[in-house]
Parts: sequence; structure tokens; C-alpha cells
Amino acid sequence: MKTIAIIPARGGSKRLPNKNILSLGGMPLLVHSILYAKDNAHIIDEVYVSTDDEKIKEITLHFGAKVITRPQSISGDNEPTISSLQHVILSIDENVENVILLQPTNPLRPKNLLEDCFQKFISLQCESLFTVSKNELKLGKIIDNIFIPFSYKIGQRSQDLEPLFYENGLLYIVKAATILEDKIITQNAYPYLVNHIFAKVDIDTQEDFDFAEYLIKKS
Repeated sequence: MKTIAIIPARGGSKRLPNKNILSLGGMPLLVHSILYAKDNAHIIDEVYVSTDDEKIKEITLHFGAKVITRPQSISGDNEPTISSLQHVILSIDENVENVILLQPTNPLRPKNLLEDCFQKFISLQCESLFTVSKNELKLGKIIDNIFIPFSYKIGQRSQDLEPLFYENGLLYIVKAATILEDKIITQNAYPYLVNHIFAKVDIDTQEDFDFAEYLIKKS
């Protein structure tokens, strides 16, 4: 039974055109996730990139990962990630037990994060695990032009806020069987807490990209 990494990387992107192949720190964006998976070869048996784009296929093969050609029917803007994961699992001639999802839009990850997460995943016999970070913001809603506090009371100090957490997208570990049941984060999924600046990087815009570039140059 194998553990594989899947990197979903479509060719289309509206807010930041061709973002998956833009050069970040001297290499295409998606390559950061490929190399991260390769650096964890003691955990990951194979690395697959699911894509509909010829340039992404070329880059993937150059950096030693395997390509799964994603059909146009599951390559649209509104198609959920799970479709590409299911397609990879059903397309390969492998007996897959665990899937590690690495999103190319989260290119920066702490070095030992996957190893620590995988140990937790195995020891707790999880169906799924995903990374989260603590929210430090005072959040609210605007209704009829009136701000309604959501996570705090007006005047409350930030350090006194009730702890809230957000899904940061750094990585997910899921049983292959669970994915085939249309789930990535199950009801009993383990939330692995990450307190690291890299958890704030999720590239959808040029500003996000510039922030990631800044962190790479700083490190």
C-alpha cells in the first residue's frame, strides 16, 4: 500500500494569469511543491501532478514528477479539488492507501511539517488531517452598512479573544478510500496547528505572490 502526493495544477487562472508556472525564487511556482514532496521521499512513494496544461506537463517531467492529464470536464474554474484527486487515484495502476495533497498556491512549508503531520496521522489512525493556524484578527460582518463584531466584543483586547482557527492550505493527508467517498476533510479530521509565517502564504493575487517572494529573499 503506497502513499502518494498529488499536486493539482490547472493551466487557467483569472486573477493571476499562469500563476502555477510564474517564477518564484528562481523556479516555477508549482516546482516548490514538487521538490518538497521529493525531499520527503521516505514518506512519499510517488509524486503526481494533475494538469490540463502542456507547459505544466513539461515542467513536471523535468523535475521528476509524474503527469496525470486532467480531462477538460474536470478542469473548470468551479470544479472542486476532490475531482482531480479522484481522477488521479482511478487513473494510476497503484494500490494507494494515503494521499498527501500539496497545493501549488501554498509553495512555502516548514521543512519538517510533513514528517510531523504524517507521524500524527499514522499514530492516531486518522482518516484525514489538515493544517490550521490561529486567527489573530478581530472579525465581523457588515450588515446594512453596520459593522457587527463576530469574533469579539467592541473594546475587547486581541489577547483576550476566544481562540479561532483557519484552514491554511499548507497540506492535507487523506486516506485514498476517503477521497473516493467524496471527502478530503472528514468530520473527525485532525487539525494540525501550524504557527509559522509560511501559513500566511496562499497565492491568488500579485500581492500574495510578492509576499511569498519577499519571504524567500528574507530566509
